[in-house]
Amino acid sequence: MSSTLTFDGRELPFSEGQSIAAALWSAGVLTWRTTRAGGAPRGAFCGIGQCFDCLVTVNGRPNRRACLVPARSGDTVTPQEGTGRAALGC
Repeated sequence: MSSTLTFDGRELPFSEGQSIAAALWSAGVLTWRTTRAGGAPRGAFCGIGQCFDCLVTVNGRPNRRACLVPARSGDTVTPQEGTGRAALGC
């Protein structure tokens, strides 16, 4: 039985132990957020949690680094635009 998460309305399969970034890459998704200034597309850059290019919203919680968060079956992942939520003050 394969595990799946939902990204931007699409169900994507992933292998146990993959990060969300790895699951997105495996599905051919290379960018999943835009920058605060200019709206430039971003995806994984460093892959080890040192930068913030791979931010996504997971189950309604913004600013999650996709390279560090393990993919879990049933997760809802959405692209992040800018800071994800104005109240964060980022």
